[in-house]
Amino acid sequence: MILIKGGRVVDPKSGLDEMRDIVLEGEEIKYIGRFQETEEYEKVIDAEGMIIAPGLIDAHVHFRDPGFTYKEDIETGAKSAARGGFTTVVCMANTNPVIDNTETLKYVLEKGESTPINIKAVGTVSKNLEGRELTDMKSLFEGGAVGFSDDGIPLMNAEFLHEAMLSVKKLNVPISLHEEDISLIGRQGINNGIVSNKLGFKGAPSVSESSIIARDTMLALDTKAKVHIQHLSAAESVEVIRLAKQMGAKLTAEVTPQHFSLTEYAVLENGTLAKVNPPLRTLKDKYALIEGLKDGTIDIIVTDHAPHSDEEKARSMKDALSGMIGLETSLALGITNLVRKGHLTMMELLEKMTIAPAKLYDFNSGYLSEGGKADLVIFDDEEQWEVRDFSSKSSNSPFIGNTLFGKVKYTICNGEIVYSDTLV
Repeated sequence: MILIKGGRVVDPKSGLDEMRDIVLEGEEIKYIGRFQETEEYEKVIDAEGMIIAPGLIDAHVHFRDPGFTYKEDIETGAKSAARGGFTTVVCMANTNPVIDNTETLKYVLEKGESTPINIKAVGTVSKNLEGRELTDMKSLFEGGAVGFSDDGIPLMNAEFLHEAMLSVKKLNVPISLHEEDISLIGRQGINNGIVSNKLGFKGAPSVSESSIIARDTMLALDTKAKVHIQHLSAAESVEVIRLAKQMGAKLTAEVTPQHFSLTEYAVLENGTLAKVNPPLRTLKDKYALIEGLKDGTIDIIVTDHAPHSDEEKARSMKDALSGMIGLETSLALGITNLVRKGHLTMMELLEKMTIAPAKLYDFNSGYLSEGGKADLVIFDDEEQWEVRDFSSKSSNSPFIGNTLFGKVKYTICNGEIVYSDTLV
């Protein structure tokens, strides 16, 4: 057994926020209370001055496996996740081959079982991500897919998407949508505005996102399907989702730390490391996203962990690939830019990183209770640290060199210590 002693237990599901000890036995939480340190415990973790919370859940990662393992693979992605406090992640399906068949899905899930964390995956909505023919969703679901997404490529055909929503409704799983109208975009990855003008090209205007979200939220309202809107970036998008939820659509929405932490000017400071789809936008957009988190319009915080090689990011601004890694900085960015600035409480931040993503996919995790899963993160919310190195294969992060608050000390998954900062 493991005794975690003297920490502040914060559990968003029950609302518990008190000094407690936790006893782990096997893969379960045996007791939550006050306990003496005795020889019966194989290990005692001194959590004084730290927060004990449910293991974080990331509903949106790219582990690039199969097909692009020079950027990341399932093993290194899992190590990166554990270092960031995540015990469960959901892999997107835009691999090579894409997860539009049960064979590729089986490969991802079986390889995930060999890692120390819980690896889940979605299947694609369309065959080969072409947006024309639906995958065999029933077979993929029965094979273990927790939902469906063509993330990385917008679904532009409304009739096709309407049909897809009706299909996922039958399975009672979410469809997750990457919302950009390509016809309105010059070059992806950079906001169309002051910064793109300085760089000499048309970028991606906010209307390219908000207009397609407006269409798709109405499709969601019509079909009554579970629709999840991915990586919001624009103020107008938040307003559209707020309205659609009020109208009764079964919507959830997510935002990344980069979008609530940075603006488009990060492109001028960090170059291609700040190039991401959808792009970093204006200060107005950033604060609208934060307001959406505060009032519940935005349900979930994800990383959209998107590893790329140094060479792929060393290209010109026009040619460099979009995306950044995020698993190892996500919690700290939330603490630094949301909690310490008074936008969210610690309970609210953790709710959006634990029980909310668990609810999206109906996972029996994201909470702390006796008899529940022994998936936990222990972190010091007051400790400052400098972003320097990563367990990911890639290092495409604009936060390198930043000093953040909130250091993960232990990650425990299925009752096993899968990360300790003393071992890095």
